[in-house]
Amino acid sequence: MALSPDWPRISALGFDGFLVSFGEHLTEAANRAALAFRDALERESWPSARESSASLVSAYLRFDPLRQGHAEIRALLQDLLARQDWYQAPLPRGRRLWHVPAVFGDTAAPQLGEAAAAAGFTPQEAIASLTERPVRIQTIGFAPGQPYLGELAPEWDIPRQTELTRQIPAGALAVAIRQLVLFPMPTPTGWRHVAQTAFQLFRPLGQDPFLLRPGDEIRFEPLEEQALPRLQQDPDGGARFEVIR
Repeated sequence: MALSPDWPRISALGFDGFLVSFGEHLTEAANRAALAFRDALERESWPSARESSASLVSAYLRFDPLRQGHAEIRALLQDLLARQDWYQAPLPRGRRLWHVPAVFGDTAAPQLGEAAAAAGFTPQEAIASLTERPVRIQTIGFAPGQPYLGELAPEWDIPRQTELTRQIPAGALAVAIRQLVLFPMPTPTGWRHVAQTAFQLFRPLGQDPFLLRPGDEIRFEPLEEQALPRLQQDPDGGARFEVIR
């Protein structure tokens, strides 16, 4: 996907921010561009830069306008955008591949059958589809440390529920609109609960409260429901990671 007249797009946000957007809708290429561009912003170390972050298809920069003005920052962003085709840029280095045990279906995750049927799968086919390859953490948001994961196969472009589930437990894995969400805490949701992990994502007293990072990948590994109580004694829930070279 090459640069076009409409995208990327630079927008001022308030008096001290800019948003660089790579598309109107989520695609693999737009998410890749947002992650890679945000990583490049961090490495630029502009004197006025205060913080940066990435969403599904955009990168945000907050800066000190008393050190560098809007026109100068916009020019720097335009120069950085022109250096390469960000839609085909390598993903940031130092990303991690997490292997996370998960119980699919059974009483621990009661909506697997419903979600599988909506996607045109049997439950066993659904498990195979959701575990056959890693999924990327496209962004962190909504709740502290909560990852949005994808992009799933086209069959998983299923809608959210029309009514909310009153509460989904911490460690729950839910699916909708070609994405998975791994919940860090109990919360209401319209997404379908298809698997349950014992992975504690938000650790407010830790040195790094958010365990996962955008660009990391997760591969879910099916396990039997009777193994879940044992894994719940471990904050990592049996998860392990390796650095992606």
